[in-house]
Amino acid sequence: MIDQEIYDIIYVDNGNDAIKTLKEKGDKISLILMDMKMPEMDGFEATKEIRKFNTVVPIIAQTAYAYKDDIDSALSAGCNDHIPKPIHEELLISKIEKFIG
Repeated sequence: MIDQEIYDIIYVDNGNDAIKTLKEKGDKISLILMDMKMPEMDGFEATKEIRKFNTVVPIIAQTAYAYKDDIDSALSAGCNDHIPKPIHEELLISKIEKFIG
């Protein structure tokens, strides 16, 4: 889907790992594509925790929940944008380019 020769991609399994990875490699992370439904700590809580120490990195919420209330909840948690599942490559690339060019 995304050209890994253009973007360095780091995958994590849950919200706790997302926070830990951002703390360790924060200066190397340009954008977070946050799954809002994950084990241990969901994307809503992870985003709130991330925003306590990093208010700059763009976070795009990815979720199967495309209702307005769900999108508003993601934005209220600190996400900058939203992309619905299933993810369409063209839309994802346009959202990435919107934030990191």
